[in-house]
Amino acid sequence: MPNAMACPVRREKRRRRRLLLTTLLALSLPLLWTTPAAAATAHPASSLHREAALPTHDLLIGSTRPAAPGGRAITATGGTTGGTSTPTAATPTGSAASAPRGRVALIGVPGLEWSDLDQTRTPNLWRLMSEGSSASLSTRTVPPPGRGITCPTAGWLTVSAGQRAGTPDEGCPAPPAPQQNGEGATIAGWDALTAHQSETGYNARLGTLGQIVTDGGGKVAAIGPGAALAAADKSGNIAKYAPTPSALGDPIPYNLIVLEAADLATAWSQRPADDYGIPTALPAAAREKAVAEADRRIGALLTQLPPDTTILLAGISDVTPNAHLHVAIATGPAPTGPAYPHGYLTATSTRQDALVTISDLTATAIDVLGLTPPREVVGRPWQPGGQPPATPADVAAELADEDLASQVLREVRGPFFTVLVIAQLLFYAFAALTLRHRRPTPKPQRSGTESTQTPPATQPADHQPTPSALEGEAPPGPTTTSAQAPRTDAPTDQPPPTNPPAERATPAGAPAQSATPGQPTPGGGAPAHMAAPGRSARAYPTGELAGGSPVLKSVQVVAVVSGAITVSTFLAQLVPWWTLPVPMLSVIVTIVGIAGLITAVAFAGPWRAHVLGPLTVVAAVTSLALLLDVMTGSTLQVNAVGGYEPVTGGRFYGFSNIAFAIYATGTILALAGIAHWLLGKGVPRAVVVTLCAVYGGFAVFADGWPAWGADFGGVPAFVVGLAVFLILLSGRRVSPLLLVLVGLAGAALVGALSVVDWLRPESERTHLGTFVQQIIDGEAWTIIGRKFGAMIGVTVGNWSLTLLSLVALAFLFFVLARPSRWGVAALGLAYGLTPTLRAGLFGALACALIGFLMNDSGIAIPAMALTVAVPLTLAACLRALQLATPTPPAPPSAPATPTRAEV
Repeated sequence: MPNAMACPVRREKRRRRRLLLTTLLALSLPLLWTTPAAAATAHPASSLHREAALPTHDLLIGSTRPAAPGGRAITATGGTTGGTSTPTAATPTGSAASAPRGRVALIGVPGLEWSDLDQTRTPNLWRLMSEGSSASLSTRTVPPPGRGITCPTAGWLTVSAGQRAGTPDEGCPAPPAPQQNGEGATIAGWDALTAHQSETGYNARLGTLGQIVTDGGGKVAAIGPGAALAAADKSGNIAKYAPTPSALGDPIPYNLIVLEAADLATAWSQRPADDYGIPTALPAAAREKAVAEADRRIGALLTQLPPDTTILLAGISDVTPNAHLHVAIATGPAPTGPAYPHGYLTATSTRQDALVTISDLTATAIDVLGLTPPREVVGRPWQPGGQPPATPADVAAELADEDLASQVLREVRGPFFTVLVIAQLLFYAFAALTLRHRRPTPKPQRSGTESTQTPPATQPADHQPTPSALEGEAPPGPTTTSAQAPRTDAPTDQPPPTNPPAERATPAGAPAQSATPGQPTPGGGAPAHMAAPGRSARAYPTGELAGGSPVLKSVQVVAVVSGAITVSTFLAQLVPWWTLPVPMLSVIVTIVGIAGLITAVAFAGPWRAHVLGPLTVVAAVTSLALLLDVMTGSTLQVNAVGGYEPVTGGRFYGFSNIAFAIYATGTILALAGIAHWLLGKGVPRAVVVTLCAVYGGFAVFADGWPAWGADFGGVPAFVVGLAVFLILLSGRRVSPLLLVLVGLAGAALVGALSVVDWLRPESERTHLGTFVQQIIDGEAWTIIGRKFGAMIGVTVGNWSLTLLSLVALAFLFFVLARPSRWGVAALGLAYGLTPTLRAGLFGALACALIGFLMNDSGIAIPAMALTVAVPLTLAACLRALQLATPTPPAPPSAPATPTRAEV
């Protein structure tokens, strides 16, 4: 913790840096995308840019580890560590002005899980949990080739660097034995381990933890080979090394004591290895025995420590073929001063109660000692969090349940998305057959005369539709004749007009538009022979009418359910489905059940009769649910099938890329439906556009604000999509120049949000502010290149989502936009009845396209956006077909009077 004399200096440095960056941004916005040539030696040091190395296809296919569900949100806004030191390769890691104070015992137990703790078998661990604060630990580091786990050596190296680290070997090699030199020791092969970090994409600086303590005048001791890796300085040296706690001697002289309780890792390393060099899982009896030995080793150290020692205990790695969440416990003095109370741990790196990361362990040790963590330490100090259950047994059970959920999610995520893709493809195929398959067309029925009536296919090209079809009103019902009574039960999208259709006239000065029969009008309205008042049309039998087709109504309901599936994957976190006997069946039933409830609401009220009624309900639920989630801690996204997994360490709060795609699409489509309703109520268009801009602007703000969505790449995409919607809603055309200006506005907005985040204390920044600092440090191209590579990898490697996206677009433009079996293009008819749908759909597609180009999730963004937009658009089109019943034939025309030339 910095001393009081250093505070004015830091404030002055911070003020100057703010002034410098503000000036640079004012002079040149492209600064956000430029870096100096020194970027060749840059290192990625952002704790929240880690998701760039975790492609979304891993999350969708389920090859990575899931995370604890039902995470609890916190309102902590930052740690207590100040300082904005800017270390370079030529400057020391620590600050000589800060001397270590206090004492930290950092205990690493590779592989320790919450299910291992038992009051009888592990009394020392149980006592630590009962007295201190506890959490699940995400131990994601650089995994070995072909496997998504954390090896013990990689875990210790990550503690040493405060950044993800790894080893150059395949499998999980044991930590190298230190070469003792008097009381101290040297790490064998340290130079090779240090050089390898530049190849991992994270460029971890090994020895950071030990170096900062020794540079501050403190003393470091290590007990065990793994502990020596964590405690070594940047040269690979340890001043005090002991193989066992009893060999350490008096612990009082040391500021940092690192203990390795490697019994689980040792037993695991003796198991047979698989094809990747990873040992198989330990039998239950062998695991219990190893945990008991580790508990005794820990107890031996605890009896030697002074009472004022801060104890940080962590299960720093996996000792299983699959990744898990692990144990994190803190007792003794906290960074804030008072002791860690009995409760949960948290950190600003996760913003979740009972969830911390392995890189936080390094930051906590440094902060407790009163030192300033350097920038290469990407974690944040552990802080006391929320209140736990009543008893220690309940704490252990609840945290073990979170790890259980992570394992269940790992098993079901891949199959779930496979089922989702297959179901979507089959549904599109069935809907296409329903819309395009033509039954034998019956002969036209005569209406009280033998005169031949011109069929719709030969209507004159200059026959104009009424303004109602182009302005969004529902077409009038069938024209009443002596052979047919008027239909009074047919629902309409708008209330019937006061004046009869025959009295409607084209507004003066309105340009004439030619309507080709059977095709949409240029304005996106209904075809010339469908639902136009006074028009002659082929009269179909009752069973052939779209409004009377039970299949069409069924497809509409299924389409609404399909559009509600994506938001239901998040709402499913409200139900503990992972505890049910058959997890795969349970998650599918839960998600489909919630989607069914949303669909029931969509068809429950009077809005069900409107073309955009069900679409608006589902889209609004999608937008509001995810908006409220990020405003209250992102708990619905934690461990959700469509969310992020803390066990993989990619992201812990805010909008994930998939959630952003669903949220933005739902927001734009909901605004389209609400705008249509307001316009139908007579609200002036300018007012409607303004209201949509206000809510849309707030939705964009929530997406990018560091305390909520913290989404960098989503903001420009959302701004472009919202702007396209608003421009079309206002009745204007979208020009390339206007799109460029809107794109620049989106870049400026996300740049401003990033600068605001950067101005906060370094310990409170998200990846937005970190990226600004990386631009200043010349590291931006490293991040951009890594994200671009991930985007290409996801798009090329995840063929199922690519196929789903292509099929959805083909269905939209080659099925809905073409004439249906009823002779009318369903999409064009829906545009005619509800012109705001066109604006909303184009806005959602534009957002998905820009999001695809700007985020590392690649094709996953348009795939999820289309999974929302296309089924809901289909539902609107089907409702439009039900409303647009063809009119019966009109009486035959009288013979034309011969002209003078014919006479």
